[in-house]
Amino acid sequence: MVHIRNAEEKDLPAILAIYNDVIVNTTAVYDYEPHTPAMRLAWFNAKKEQGFPVFVAEENGKVLGLSSIGPFRAWAAYQFSVENSIYVAADARGKGIGKMLMPPIIDAARQLGMHTMLAGIDASNEASIQLHKDFGFEEVAHFKQVGWKFGRWLDLKFLQLIIV
Repeated sequence: MVHIRNAEEKDLPAILAIYNDVIVNTTAVYDYEPHTPAMRLAWFNAKKEQGFPVFVAEENGKVLGLSSIGPFRAWAAYQFSVENSIYVAADARGKGIGKMLMPPIIDAARQLGMHTMLAGIDASNEASIQLHKDFGFEEVAHFKQVGWKFGRWLDLKFLQLIIV
């Protein structure tokens, strides 16, 4: 049975493996080079320092996915806006893990007094777009050819959920 819990430092190797697979094999992250354990530890510590949660989906001791929120932009006026991230291991995609990882980040954003949550999603990632729409997100922007990966231009969509 899959359960969702707060991530712990011991989860970082599995989180790193999921994230690096996403970098190397998908357009869900517009980056080219896999991250290092030190980079993932710095990311995790920054989340804790900023007061933003990281959740994992776990089954039989194996981390299948993660979700988190973080600042949307660095300027003060954006203090009530967060951006979300949800990543699922390649062998666990299509099994509803993302649907399990979304409610905790929406609840956390609400508890933190956030007004809105945004998601930047590759325009070809229909599964992620639909996942967000299933939770009430609406498409608010479509940026054409802003990313270059795998020898092609990528479009980026922004979806938004007004929380309060």
